[in-house]
Amino acid sequence: MHTIENEFIKVSARNFGAELTSLYCKETKTEHLWQADEKFWGWHAPVLFPVIGRCLNDKIQIDDKEYNVEKHGFARKSEFILKHKSDSSLVFSLSSNEHTLAIYPFAFEFFIGYTIVGQQLVVSYEVFNNSDRSIYFQIGGHPAFAVPFGANEQYEDYYLEFEHTEHIQRHLINAEGYFTGETEDVLSNQTVLGLRKDLFNRDALIFKNHQSRKVSIRSHRHQHFLSMMFNDFPYLGFWAKENAPYVCIEPWIGCADTVGQKIEFSKREKVISLNAGQDFSTGYSIVIG
Repeated sequence: MHTIENEFIKVSARNFGAELTSLYCKETKTEHLWQADEKFWGWHAPVLFPVIGRCLNDKIQIDDKEYNVEKHGFARKSEFILKHKSDSSLVFSLSSNEHTLAIYPFAFEFFIGYTIVGQQLVVSYEVFNNSDRSIYFQIGGHPAFAVPFGANEQYEDYYLEFEHTEHIQRHLINAEGYFTGETEDVLSNQTVLGLRKDLFNRDALIFKNHQSRKVSIRSHRHQHFLSMMFNDFPYLGFWAKENAPYVCIEPWIGCADTVGQKIEFSKREKVISLNAGQDFSTGYSIVIG
């Protein structure tokens, strides 16, 4: 485990998946990151790469050949190397290897960085194409935040506040994790989505037409908050196991496949195309107040 801190926050991450494991507010003595209770969900904040969601039959097709890729990709279960550590930042790296090339035939290096600035944590992703051809991938975050923030509070005291007034629909997925092509209204000219234990009883809320690039977790009982900013990510998911005391805010570039629509990986929804020798960078940030 590797830790960085300043006078406001303390952050930890591990080599396995380069996964964030702690986001601690010193002022309120609050651990804001879900602590991976196996009773509900044994992850903290997995990074999704090179796919997001589930691929049809758990396979991707590249150059007329099929490769087995599990839901959300292999990065979250890969052992990264710590490449850099300072008082305020951590950088982890994963390079293509014999295992990755067998299921994803592209040469790459993937960097995940964590930097603290005041009360803000900046999460960065950078992908280098080390291949002699274009590579394709999706990328996203899956951090889970503990709710409620403190004792003697209820999950229902909290709500998600959008940056802008939204009229948005969720895109429905079935029990196998594939989009069905159906949608359902969630907000109608509103900025607030209340949290309740049954909100995710039909799996994640997945939005593709939202205007906001900032969402905050707030309480009706106090002024403390956690905000996430994700300017580069066109899709957004919210999720938790039913009755679990956390909520995931998931910024995505890409998403799962749709039932019955088998397509070449390079044409997958919102897939990123990166030319040989080029690099791609993006990220999001979290502010605690």
